[in-house]
Amino acid sequence: MRLAVISDVHGNAPALDAVLEHIAGEHVDAIVLLGDHVSGPIDPKGAAERLMGLDAVAIRGNHDRWVLDSSRRADPWSSDVFAREQLSSDQLAWLASLPGNATVGDDVFLCHGTPDDDETPWLDNFYDGRTTTLPSEEEVAGHARGIEGAVILCGHTHIARTLRLSDGRLIANPGSVGMQLVRGSPDAHYAIVEKGRRGWQTALIAVPYDTETAAKLAEGNGFPGWGESIRHGWAGPESLG
Repeated sequence: MRLAVISDVHGNAPALDAVLEHIAGEHVDAIVLLGDHVSGPIDPKGAAERLMGLDAVAIRGNHDRWVLDSSRRADPWSSDVFAREQLSSDQLAWLASLPGNATVGDDVFLCHGTPDDDETPWLDNFYDGRTTTLPSEEEVAGHARGIEGAVILCGHTHIARTLRLSDGRLIANPGSVGMQLVRGSPDAHYAIVEKGRRGWQTALIAVPYDTETAAKLAEGNGFPGWGESIRHGWAGPESLG
């Protein structure tokens, strides 16, 4: 089995287009979507249209919940409100239909943050300025308790990382397609996870795309901080309001 793993598109249709073009040459058996699909000021409607047409296994992320929450209007994530106002009724219904977790076959488990909480970071503690830290194996393994699959896929932190627990289970975060933070890489990130002769393995992939077009769309929609982050990948999450 060969899976393309997409997470955290955040409405960045130009980045998603580049990733889907790259995936088309990878001969995958399926695509999985790990959430936070549309929240962002670039092209949430276009991103939703593309994702809905993939016949992919999809789950929701915390921002997908927030896009659907009409009571949520405050900064710093007014991009949730922007996305909600752009999406069609069919697109909102698709978003509302997504489960929090899912499985692919017997081996692969999908979640956004951790299996129990889409807002909890898993493989990296969340940003402290420019610093992120890898939790202990005990902490990482604790969130995986009760999951029997050989592969666990998560997103949320926008940091691409793959690791193995001592019991051999593989956990991978593909990084973010559409919103790069603090790492200095503006490229769109996704992953290929494949079961080969030696078991499951991961390839973390960064795909260049037209960041200037995406940045100008964000700025034109009233989000200058997103423009800076999209262009260079150095900005922190505090800049995105």
